[in-house]
Amino acid sequence: MSPLALQQPNHPVPPHIPTMLSLTRHRFFRSITCAFAGILLSPALQAETHSADVVIYGATPAGFCAAIGAAREGATVILAEPTAHIGGVNTGGLCFSDSNQMFRTHLKGVFEEFHLRMEADYKSRGVKLPYDVSVKDDHKPWTYEPHVAARVQKAMLDEAKVTVLGKKVLTTVKKDGSKISSFTTKDGDTFSAKAFIDATYEGDLMAAAGVTWVIGREGRKEFNETYAGKQYPKKPMPISGLDDKGNLLPLLTTKDAGPEEEGDKNVMVYSFRLCLTTDAANRVPFPAPAKYDPARFEVVRRYFAQEKKPILLWDLYPLPGNKVDANNGIGKQFSMGLVGGCNGWSEADEAGRARIWEEHKQYILELYQFLTTDPAVPQNLRDQLAAYGLCKDEFAEYGHWSPQLYVREGRRMRGAHVITEGDILKSPAKEDSIALASFPIDSHDCQRVARGDGEVVNEGTIFPVRVPNTKRGYAYQIPYRSITPKAEECSNLLVPVALSSTHVAYSSVRVEPCWMTIGQSAGIAAAIAGKSGEPVQKLEYSKLRQRLLAQKQALDLP
Repeated sequence: MSPLALQQPNHPVPPHIPTMLSLTRHRFFRSITCAFAGILLSPALQAETHSADVVIYGATPAGFCAAIGAAREGATVILAEPTAHIGGVNTGGLCFSDSNQMFRTHLKGVFEEFHLRMEADYKSRGVKLPYDVSVKDDHKPWTYEPHVAARVQKAMLDEAKVTVLGKKVLTTVKKDGSKISSFTTKDGDTFSAKAFIDATYEGDLMAAAGVTWVIGREGRKEFNETYAGKQYPKKPMPISGLDDKGNLLPLLTTKDAGPEEEGDKNVMVYSFRLCLTTDAANRVPFPAPAKYDPARFEVVRRYFAQEKKPILLWDLYPLPGNKVDANNGIGKQFSMGLVGGCNGWSEADEAGRARIWEEHKQYILELYQFLTTDPAVPQNLRDQLAAYGLCKDEFAEYGHWSPQLYVREGRRMRGAHVITEGDILKSPAKEDSIALASFPIDSHDCQRVARGDGEVVNEGTIFPVRVPNTKRGYAYQIPYRSITPKAEECSNLLVPVALSSTHVAYSSVRVEPCWMTIGQSAGIAAAIAGKSGEPVQKLEYSKLRQRLLAQKQALDLP
């Protein structure tokens, strides 16, 4: 069997809390202090029972759109989120829409409405954006600020009368045969529904419900995929990744990446999408890292020593408000992604995810200090990055740091249909289409390898696979079967984010425009299935298609 093995856990894996550990410790000591001072705190909240036609777990962009879609079908909807942050990366810093690399004319429904309403928000304040959402020009990025996205999203959820509940950390799932009857959260609350949607990045509800899942990468032969297995598109660096004792330097992950044809359990890098500015009136200095050891960046120092054309190692995308969206550079040898640091995130418990979240934050803080102060970095690059700070008007409750880790890839369901590279490049048409996707197949690094004593190479990158002479990926239909579990495993659950696909196919599906359109369709399907009481796998496609089109979804290939 491939190193990427099927998983059927017998216990739930609680989601993360992407709040800073320091804040957690602060709250703990504050509560202890109050208790010893004899101050009577508010009485303990009693556990509550919540019930709706459709319960969605995960307030990601897909969860947001699923909630709107279900509510517009007349369903009562609860959107439960394990953290305090609502909106995932759309309200967490990813504000440079990837739709500019897609067929925008086929991104309709709530996705289009969301962007139209953000455009109207800016217009109402006299701010002219450098694009027009009604003009589907894929040469112009659609950009916005995180707090504007959050404001518009909240208004849309309120108008749809969706009940939004944060800090609801999944602990257990109760099933009646193949149906989920309810799930319970850490605070003792119980959520019951006729139909459920797992909209988490990690696939937590799906895993807790006993649905089969995988993580990592398939081998090339498993689904006959050219881009599966190990990938080495980046130029090797002629530097040593070893110290004087032959041990790996920090930021290297292995001396042996494994056989090229085979898969593994490595996941593409996570990072943060930071909202930054050079505007002195709005700029907040980067916080100092809890610790800083320049030796951690010895391999980056060696890289700069031999690099003839050094560049800034962060991608910076311009946003309204004199801000930028800072992202990991897919083509860069070193960047904001902590290679190897995200492995184990999806499978980790609450404390494990809090630790990994903090490790990613500390890595970026240390990297910023290195890139802005170390003499190994060219002076012009040090000055360029040092001009940026965090934004005073973003994420104030989190010290102006995004609360959302950019989880590019988590678990993937093994459902009724597995989307593969072939579905994208060879057989894009499906008889049960619920959305159109067209983002390029595009994976960030999975490993950083020391080859002997004289070469370092990044592994796992798939540079964008595009339609020739365009910036767009190939258009393909998302089949309804790819968001349904196998009927015997769960018959009232839909999974629009951790959907059934290979790593290669997921490298195209994995962006917010795709998840939002798939999420809306999942919400509509859940509302229909909940009303009829039939298993989601038995839903009549002609009926579903009618309602998808009524909610302005695009379903047919261009």
